[in-house]
Order: sequence, then C-alpha cells, then structure tokens
Amino acid sequence: MEHLRFGLTLANRNVVLGHGTAADLLRLAEQADESGRIDSVWVGDSLYVNPRLDAVTLLAALAARTSHVLIGPACMGSFALRDPLTLAYEWASLDHLAGGRTVLIACVGGGKGPEWQAESEALGVPAAQRRRRMLENIAVLRHLWTTDGEPFTGEFHQFSGLSLRPRPLQDPPPIWLTTNATRLSTPDSGAAAGAPGRPAGRGLERVARIADGWMTHSTTPEDFAVGWQTIGKLAADAGRDPERLGNCLYHNIHIGTSKQDSLDRARRYLDEYYATTFSPGRTAAWTTAGTPEECIEDLRRYRGTGVQHIALRLCSHDQEEQLRRLVEEVLPHVNG
Repeated sequence: MEHLRFGLTLANRNVVLGHGTAADLLRLAEQADESGRIDSVWVGDSLYVNPRLDAVTLLAALAARTSHVLIGPACMGSFALRDPLTLAYEWASLDHLAGGRTVLIACVGGGKGPEWQAESEALGVPAAQRRRRMLENIAVLRHLWTTDGEPFTGEFHQFSGLSLRPRPLQDPPPIWLTTNATRLSTPDSGAAAGAPGRPAGRGLERVARIADGWMTHSTTPEDFAVGWQTIGKLAADAGRDPERLGNCLYHNIHIGTSKQDSLDRARRYLDEYYATTFSPGRTAAWTTAGTPEECIEDLRRYRGTGVQHIALRLCSHDQEEQLRRLVEEVLPHVNG
C-alpha cells in the first residue's frame, strides 16, 4: 500500500486579514521542514481578488529558510494573468534558490463577480481567454527552460532569439495542473465517470497529455481513485509513462475535541479566509476534522487510492499548536 506523504499549506492571506505576519509564516515553514513528518510546503496564490503575500516572493523566502521540503503554489490562480516570459525567469531563479525543490502547479483561476471582472479588465486578460492562456503559458515556460534562441509562435506570445539564463536546476521544473474531481462520479448524459467528453474528463485529459502531475480537492477517496486511474490510462494512451506523474490532494484539517466542533471551527475559519459562506457539506467534503484518532482514521481512507501527497491547511488561528498536534499526534500514525 502506498506511503502517504504530507504537506503544509501556509495561510498567506493571514497577513492581509490581520491574523499573522510574514515572520509567522516563515517560522511555521521552518518547523514543518524540521519536523521530519512534512514533505512539502505550499502557498496560496491570487492577485487583487483575495489578496495575500505574493506567492513567488514568499516561495523565494521559503527556499532560503527550508532545506528538505518541496515548495510550490497550491495552486497558482494567477498563472493565466502573469507574463510567462517574466515568470519563466523568476521561476528559474527560484529553482536555484530552492536547490531544485520546486513544483509549479498551474490552474485557470478566476471567478464571477465585479471584482474578478475588474481584475481581468485591468490586466487585459478576458475571462474567456484564461484557459487558453494557461495552456500557452505552460508552453512558453517549457520553451524558455529547454531551448536556446528558438522562435515561439502562439496565440498570445511570439518571440525569438531569447536565451534564459540561468536555466533552472531541474531539467525542467515540473508543472502540474489542477482539475476538480468532485464531478467524476456524477452521471452526465450517460457518459462514464471521468470520460474525456465530460467537463471533468477534459481536465483529466489535459493532465494526462501535458502535465507532470495533478492536484485536486474536495474529493472522496473513491472519486480520487477514479480520476487517477483515468489519468494513468489516458497518459499511457498518449505514449507517456504514468509512473512519472505526481499528484496531490489539497485538503484542510482541524484537530480538536470532536468531529462536529472541529468542522464548525473549520467552517468559520474558511468563511473568513475566503470572504464567502461555506455550507456544512462543502466544509466536510474539504476537511479532515475531529480528535486525533478521528483525523487519523479519515486520512487513512486515502491509502490505496493512488494519492501520493496530501497538502493540509490548518483551519485555526493558532497555527503553531495545530502544526504541533498534526506532527505529534496524527501523522506518525496514518501510515502505521
């Protein structure tokens, strides 16, 4: 049975919300790195909507303050909005600072409402272009990381004669994609779960065809297994080796005195963090909660499903205490 690895997702919106400082985030990352139980540290990403400490800048600080963990954005919601020629250069430098420990997780990002529309208009990226720009930006990054001066011609970017130095330490750094697996078990016009013709299936097909890995969230162990098996089959059909692909479940946790109390606390935390209202069902689907024993049992459900990493956000303003309980009372017993 697979050995689950665990990551810590830093709450970098806390600086904006008044619940912590940049120094607090760096100290928490150091504690995770030194714990021997955490294999990766992730940061959230957005620009003017849901503002936070900039992901790339924060990752550079994490690269300097950690030695063992993988680092990356979970996920880079601004990826389609960023200039890929600049990001390629920044990420190559970040990979050097981190000693080759970076993973870039791209996603379409965006949302509905006047704030999202204002951001899109100000940055000159219509919402309808985000997916196409995301895919082209991936191609631009890989082109600059692996070629010398060769021309690139895309829908949004055309250039030639550019040689990026320094090249990343990794050859090249992995780029993963996100897609939501929650729809995989819901019948849609008679299509099989995860079928490429369905919206979720098309996302899985993109992962299988062009990505180095997959991140998803709010999914049951059964649905994750369906999604991962689908990606593996589609990757093999495309002539790629499924064994070379990585994955991560983006998840939340609150360790407390009972499952219901912990879910209630997690929901209040998420409501404030995302400035929205989470239903009890939505919270439960995205959160491991309860006593240490209940959390251990819940996380163990993902063993044997193909999950490699589980990135955990601590749904509490007492981040250090939750991290202590996680590494001392929960994680040592999940794989045992």
